[in-house]
Amino acid sequence: MAFLSSRRKRARLAPELDDQDLGRLLKTLLATTRTGTIATTDLCVAQISRLLDQDPGDWDRRTHRIGVLADFLAHSHLPRTWAARDPRNPSALALHAWTQVASARSQGHLEDRADVIESCLRAAELAPEDPTPWVALLGAARLERWEQPQVFGVWNEVLARDRWNREAYLSMLTYLTPEEAGSRMQVLEFVDGLCARMPANAPCAATELTAQVFQYHSVLDRGGFEALVARNHWSQAMATQALDRVVHTWVQPGFLRHARALADLNLLAYALMAADRRREAHAVIEALGGVVTAWPWRTGGDPLTEFDQAQRRASAGM
Repeated sequence: MAFLSSRRKRARLAPELDDQDLGRLLKTLLATTRTGTIATTDLCVAQISRLLDQDPGDWDRRTHRIGVLADFLAHSHLPRTWAARDPRNPSALALHAWTQVASARSQGHLEDRADVIESCLRAAELAPEDPTPWVALLGAARLERWEQPQVFGVWNEVLARDRWNREAYLSMLTYLTPEEAGSRMQVLEFVDGLCARMPANAPCAATELTAQVFQYHSVLDRGGFEALVARNHWSQAMATQALDRVVHTWVQPGFLRHARALADLNLLAYALMAADRRREAHAVIEALGGVVTAWPWRTGGDPLTEFDQAQRRASAGM
């Protein structure tokens, strides 16, 4: 991953992160989909297909691109239209299924469960080496509250194709939290098992720190006195160790090379500021070049406002 200039830039939400080709596509889709004409649909489909056909075998990049496109098109007819027109195109089927999962997150259930599952399985059959249909199915399984053996079965299908798939690990981490279908003990076991065998710069390297942020947020959500002293979470041994393990390596140019590295750096900057480690946070924020992710900054309010405030506090701490 190529880090952006350390010179301060205006903070901006950029779901594409540093994927310039994806960013250009999102701008084109925003400008052209408003017309709703058949010609426009054909043009958009061609552009999406061309992007998803780039870098064959780079499953990390493909997962990132399909996930961002699914969120962007969650309320668009375009993925469904593409899948209907080209039912033997695995990219069309995977994007259609993932878009339905993205749309269902706000509703808590899938509108057409059978269609999503069928699209995932057909895409997996057409492109057996591709993990993205299984990642989409993992999201659907969580929404549908499948039993743990079934969910783990889908997760293992992803890992069989992409050993360190970031989206799959973070999805399973969320599934195993007490807020969804697991327990604090299951989260600890899951993270410990991963850390024991994962390369330090794997695409899923942020799983441990994400678990700590989840726990921090659970304390904040309790409100009252516990929320007032929630910062104490970051002085506990496990939280401190999670930060110490990554704070000096992640900011090194070229260390993190996966597609969502800037999202992981946003997470690290947020956690360091929550822990009042401002000097270290300053270096991370500078490395971001103004690229902001909605989560976890939105936890405190508007993400850009929260990021700007964190940036000023970190600079003052230098």
